[in-house]
Amino acid sequence: MGRRRNTGRDVTGILLLDKPLGLSSNDALQRVKRFYRAAKAGHTGSLDPLATGLLPCCLGDATKFSAYLLDADKRYRVRVRLGVTTTTADAEGDIVADEPVVGIDEARVREVLLGFLGTISQVPPMHSAVKHQGQRLYKLARQGLEVERTPREIQIFALDLLSMDLPEIELDVHCSKGTYVRTLAEDIGRMLGCGAYVSGLRRTAVGPYAETAGPFVGLDRIETMAGEDDMAGLDALLLPLDSALGHWPAVRLSADAAFYLRQGQAVLIPQAPTHGLVRLYDPSQIFVGVGSILDDGRVQPKRLI
Repeated sequence: MGRRRNTGRDVTGILLLDKPLGLSSNDALQRVKRFYRAAKAGHTGSLDPLATGLLPCCLGDATKFSAYLLDADKRYRVRVRLGVTTTTADAEGDIVADEPVVGIDEARVREVLLGFLGTISQVPPMHSAVKHQGQRLYKLARQGLEVERTPREIQIFALDLLSMDLPEIELDVHCSKGTYVRTLAEDIGRMLGCGAYVSGLRRTAVGPYAETAGPFVGLDRIETMAGEDDMAGLDALLLPLDSALGHWPAVRLSADAAFYLRQGQAVLIPQAPTHGLVRLYDPSQIFVGVGSILDDGRVQPKRLI
């Protein structure tokens, strides 16, 4: 039997979706795909159902570049409930410990937060999508099982106290990929000596995309526009796929260089950067993909449209 072909519109771009509370990332993505009638769609890093905020959804050719957003830094605004520990480190889990929140002031909280800055080691929670012997940890956790997990190194670039109204504190977290904010909250609670869980979580930035630069798009707005058959309006909400790579240098290709790159060949470009990844544009200033600089200075195609 032949492979089933994707059906739908050939639409390309990145939607900065404001994922609503209570919906899984995949459910939100499938709704976006349906509203856009898109042939291909993918997201760039899951948010828990209890989390809201930025879920970049890549449509069409943008899916080829979603890995670069998966690897990007993230930013979160998180409410942490001190004094209570749960099985899932969030409000969904069963309470396993309830301690009084005493002797904790702002100075003590700020002192503890400082200890988490920089490179730290973090053990993935059982309620996560990390695999153990081919099985997702959260599936094992639902069976009441707990297995040993390998600690991972992550980066905490900033950890700021936004407000404090005990037993809750609110934090702004700027972190590397692979960071589990629930685990971070648990560890902060442990250092404070009272335990903690995440009572509210919102992702405010992924790589170059941030809430401060403009509002994200709500699912209800997309649904309304789709119901009105306003496909032009929906398409106008999409960002160009090279907007995800704006922090990389741009390389302008001659017609000959663009031709040979599309054949998979490395080419020498005058005044190109000497290392790293670059954005590639043809003579008409149209984005054609991503390249990497080889040791001999040539540009090697890495991911092309």
